[in-house]
Amino acid sequence: MNKFYVDPIGNISVNGKGMFVKLEEKYIPALKALDGFGYIDVIWWFEDNDNIEARNILTVVKPYQKAPDEMGVFATRSPIRPNPIALSVAQIISIDYEKGIIRIAYIDANDNTPVLDIKPYTPSIDRVENPAVPKWCAHWPKSYEESGNFDWESEFLF
Repeated sequence: MNKFYVDPIGNISVNGKGMFVKLEEKYIPALKALDGFGYIDVIWWFEDNDNIEARNILTVVKPYQKAPDEMGVFATRSPIRPNPIALSVAQIISIDYEKGIIRIAYIDANDNTPVLDIKPYTPSIDRVENPAVPKWCAHWPKSYEESGNFDWESEFLF
């Protein structure tokens, strides 16, 4: 089996001043020409759930109100997975190109979470106009913008 090496490029900072992606100094030049994009895809590591037991859980008991009684982890957004990698779309509030800090509106990651990569969100590649979803989640919001007003707490069973 091949071994892969991933070097975090920075981390998530969540504090009283907001939410930020803070890059390691050597990666700051990679921000060049990011201005103009309104959103980024942030690929990050669910390090709080990275252990041998969690990596070997392949099915979970009904995590959402209307979901099937058992689901494979690849059918969920659960942090419990063989490789605890997460993908979040984040709205860019501002970019400090000198310090390597991207202020974002929101991300569902904890403070000091390792960031593996950042990609600009581009609708021509990242957006699907009419995605197929199972009936149990068809009532969920159809966009990132609508998600902010949705009662997610009533959907989750965890």
